[in-house]
Amino acid sequence: MEIVYVYTKKRNEFGRQCNFSDRPAELHVDILPDESLLQNFIEKNPVDRGTQCVQEMSEHEVNTERFETDTRGINHVEGGWPKDVNPQEVEQVLRFRKKVEKDEMYITTIQQLGNVMEHCIRQNNAIDIYEDYFADLDVEQTEETPSAKTINVFRDPNEVKRSATHLSWDPDGARKLAVAYSNLEFQRSSSNSSFDSYIWDIENPNKPEFTLKPVSPLVCLEYNPKDVHVLIGGCYNGQVAFWDTRKGSQAVEMSPVEHSHHDPVYKTIWLQSKTGTECFSASTDGQVLWWDIRKLGEPTEKLIMDPTKKGKIENAQGVLALEYESTIPTKFMVGTEQGTIISCNRKAKTPAEKIVAIYKEHIGPVYSLQRNPFFPKNFLTVGDWTARIWSEDIRESSIMWTKHHMSYMTDGCWSPARPAVFFTTKMDGTLDVWDYLFKQSDPTLSLQVCDEALHSLRVQDQGRLIATGSHTGTTTLLELSDGLCTMQRNEKALVTAMFERETKREKILESRQRELRLKRAGQSALGDQDEEETGAIEDEDPVGRAEADFFAIINAEKKKHEQAKAKQEAESAAAAAIMEDGENEEEKQDEEKIEETPVGQ
Repeated sequence: MEIVYVYTKKRNEFGRQCNFSDRPAELHVDILPDESLLQNFIEKNPVDRGTQCVQEMSEHEVNTERFETDTRGINHVEGGWPKDVNPQEVEQVLRFRKKVEKDEMYITTIQQLGNVMEHCIRQNNAIDIYEDYFADLDVEQTEETPSAKTINVFRDPNEVKRSATHLSWDPDGARKLAVAYSNLEFQRSSSNSSFDSYIWDIENPNKPEFTLKPVSPLVCLEYNPKDVHVLIGGCYNGQVAFWDTRKGSQAVEMSPVEHSHHDPVYKTIWLQSKTGTECFSASTDGQVLWWDIRKLGEPTEKLIMDPTKKGKIENAQGVLALEYESTIPTKFMVGTEQGTIISCNRKAKTPAEKIVAIYKEHIGPVYSLQRNPFFPKNFLTVGDWTARIWSEDIRESSIMWTKHHMSYMTDGCWSPARPAVFFTTKMDGTLDVWDYLFKQSDPTLSLQVCDEALHSLRVQDQGRLIATGSHTGTTTLLELSDGLCTMQRNEKALVTAMFERETKREKILESRQRELRLKRAGQSALGDQDEEETGAIEDEDPVGRAEADFFAIINAEKKKHEQAKAKQEAESAAAAAIMEDGENEEEKQDEEKIEETPVGQ
């Protein structure tokens, strides 16, 4: 068999090359002056004209046509069969193969191709083109200022702008970014608002690569880590739907309304399973539902987030944040609208046992909740005006926290590349990068991404690219400097020591507070019955007690202010009396001097 290789060449490389050379000036036209036109002009003498001894320059603006690219997929299928052979029928395929194998040219062709293939295999085995020659060399650590630069900006293509409520990176190389768009402001949604969400190619901000068309706006959207073509989404009306990008823009299947959430679905997460089709969702209706996308007719399991462990839906707290770590497949955590973090165990026997622990310190909704990818026992929460780092062993208080900011915090997440780095977003459009090994009181890097609120945040798996979504649907893609996405020397050991030290400190404080509570309880038990009843009444009415304390403080401040004012008036009166006495004394002395003076003088 003869192997032919065709060499191709671009069209602009053909033809004779243009060579330019210098030559003297040539006179083509000589226009003589016309004396008759002189009568149309008036001579001006003298003439004053200012000149600048600089080169004259001009500025021009040109609008070039926008270059739009489009990506199209191709499905490769088996072909080359004769018309009378159906490749789906096994018997016909086997019969045709036996017929071909008996052909005399078949063996000759296979031998020729075998020689070519053997040559290629030997050539590939001769040298490893992927060998890393410098793997053992240590990378020199260069101290550089932490920084980030904007790579691309993806804007909502619709006229009526919506918020970018959730972001998800493509697990295969992270070259695509799925963005969920919806308007979460109560009764602010316009009738002209679009329901579509989009998948963007990070190198093409002009046009979305793929459009998802749900029946209700998507609040959250998540790629399947085992299948890059499948996405799960939570809708504003409480339904859960999944898409296969190979099957079009419409959802493949959706959960029925009667078996779905009753409020917007704020979070969906894929579970670690053999089939790769299981997921669970959380909503502000206080329920966590488990699903299998092969059968979305009804949830496979349900859990009500009732902190009293009675399983009553009227006591449930609305869920805004959901956390699941694949290395701990039976455990998950939720963050609620009331500022509570609830740790759960899915495999417990009863619903009461499924709620394992409750952490409470935020005074506002918990918008973000994530375990540290290097230390799963420590997790990050973002709510109200602070971000807090917790340890599973301490339930009374967080072990570390940021200062209270002037602007409300909206989202946060850990860096997948460095255990001491995490990111937060705020309502003033600021992205803060925190490096707790470098500085704990203030962010290491603070970026003003835009002039509007940032609602969503997601970091690429390599930790270098970070995407933020704003209130008007603008998604900004930023690239971090090497220092923020490269593991520092001994960083794991230092972070471990820091977390252990802070956990130990909180345990000591917690035990001390427990001792003080027991001491107070003992003292109150030894008191009179009246005092116990008074204390019981006060405990029964904490609001009344708080009001009484507030008005007592106000009255004390008023009394203090009145006393100060009276004292000031008394001092002023005393000073005026002293001045008056001094003036009377001076007048008396002047009269005595006049009486003592002789008449002759």
